Amino acid sequence: MGLEEQRDVETDVYQPAEDSQLLADAVCERLEGAERVLEVGTGSGFVAGRIAAETDARVIASDLNPHAVRQARGKGVETVRADLVSPFRDGSFDAVAFNPPYLPTDPENEWDDWMEHALSGGEDGRAVIDPFLEAVGRVLAPDGSVYLLVSSLTGVDEVVEQAGEAGFSAVAVADESFPFETLTVLELLR
Repeated sequence: MGLEEQRDVETDVYQPAEDSQLLADAVCERLEGAERVLEVGTGSGFVAGRIAAETDARVIASDLNPHAVRQARGKGVETVRADLVSPFRDGSFDAVAFNPPYLPTDPENEWDDWMEHALSGGEDGRAVIDPFLEAVGRVLAPDGSVYLLVSSLTGVDEVVEQAGEAGFSAVAVADESFPFETLTVLELLR
């Protein structure tokens, strides 16, 4: 592994953790009949790779971080550099999975690097979730589903309310508690 590639792994690309595992498990357990799946914010490509390996779906992953795109492609994941769902056609995905940056972060204490983009959800933890909810319906097939990982630090009820305003009903399909937060995977349907 070259120095630049090692740096990418250590400091520039979000690596799989408990949240990644929870999202991958939930999506793989619930995904039936989906032909095209998008994972937004793929990071290392772990979730997209699991979905591709465990389902019959064609999986496309996206990330804003060029280091993440390179790392996921290196693992054989079909990856596009993109901000959320911006480059994708209307109604083109049967399912969308997203483990967003959700940690509430004081703007004065934020650092300016790729890991900040992977972790920081802004002051309320929803700085990326809210725009995602507003945009994802456009790329989702009419009977498609969204799998969104949310932390109790972000406010699950607030995310469910925002999803409702975006035209989705939400149900929790998986959760896991940790000492300082509970992670929940929401399934969003129209």
